[in-house]
Amino acid sequence: MSVYESRLDVQSRKKVFYPINDNLRTYLGKYNRDLKLMVQYCDLLRFQLSVPLLDKEGNDTLWETVYYEQREMEVLFPALTQIYAIMNTSGDIEVTEHLQIAQIDYCTFGNSKPFRIRVINKFNDNYDYFYVKVADASRVYGLELEHILSPNRIGYLTDGETLIEDHISGLPGDVFIKTRLETSKFNQIRICKEFVKFNERCFIRLLGDMRSYNYVVHITPDIEGNQYRIRAIDFDQQSYEGRRQFYLPHYFKENKLLVLLGIKHMDSKTMRQYQEEERSLINNRIKLVHYRLMDLLTCMKMDVIAPQRKVDQLAEELSEYHNVSAFSHCRSMGELVEEQLNLYLSERIKSTW
Repeated sequence: MSVYESRLDVQSRKKVFYPINDNLRTYLGKYNRDLKLMVQYCDLLRFQLSVPLLDKEGNDTLWETVYYEQREMEVLFPALTQIYAIMNTSGDIEVTEHLQIAQIDYCTFGNSKPFRIRVINKFNDNYDYFYVKVADASRVYGLELEHILSPNRIGYLTDGETLIEDHISGLPGDVFIKTRLETSKFNQIRICKEFVKFNERCFIRLLGDMRSYNYVVHITPDIEGNQYRIRAIDFDQQSYEGRRQFYLPHYFKENKLLVLLGIKHMDSKTMRQYQEEERSLINNRIKLVHYRLMDLLTCMKMDVIAPQRKVDQLAEELSEYHNVSAFSHCRSMGELVEEQLNLYLSERIKSTW
């Protein structure tokens, strides 16, 4: 099955959208994530024409470049530039006067059917992106957990049914696996280490569907080789599916080559070391943002972000996997996430929740 066919297969089984409820909206307001915006997602749907967007090799990217009437652009484009300013310069419009909207692309494949906004610097043609999506509670919880528990900061804003997200740069995981694994042994070992740590981050906070095209890889040249960082870019499947393996990236066939590389360069003791390193880092982050995480989990535990049958299935599979009974008492995905954190992290943190 090709990547295109695989994505269409996933699309045919799209998850249900869950609206942002009042509790989550209050949380977002408290932490400056909810703001009145000049553009709503529905405004971008008023395009008049779309054409398929192809990559440099002429392949379909599953995105379409959209075009608007002149009167629509005169209102829409300045408003989008202002949103970019809010996201990147605290709303200072003066420092963005040299920016303009160069292109808007639309993707019907993704759950959130995103618009990708290309912002260009008129002086030097440098460009950046941000995204306008349908706000989904599952995705918002995923973004917040990523911001709190991972080494990566996430920029996003919400307003009603609209979600604005910063672009997360990096080499797409499927491209990385295809083109960058043939490297020095030293680099391969570092790639394996990062994949183990990424696998651990996803499972601890129950972020699912991390196939290779749902994350990117940062490559940073270092003294004797490269450093690697895997970053999730798709958070639609935060605590939604009922299968435990769905939250472990190494089970996806798209990541098979990374798994084989790990088997080649690591033993169980080494892998255990990397897992413990990641747990320690997450533990340290929680100590710094303890109250914010408590607020988020309070919202998440009371929210419905998955069918109850999937909650029950995941509770059963996690109970069996960990050989503990605590998960069997959980009745929401938020409770399962909290129990995962309690199980994996220190008892001192657990006792304060």
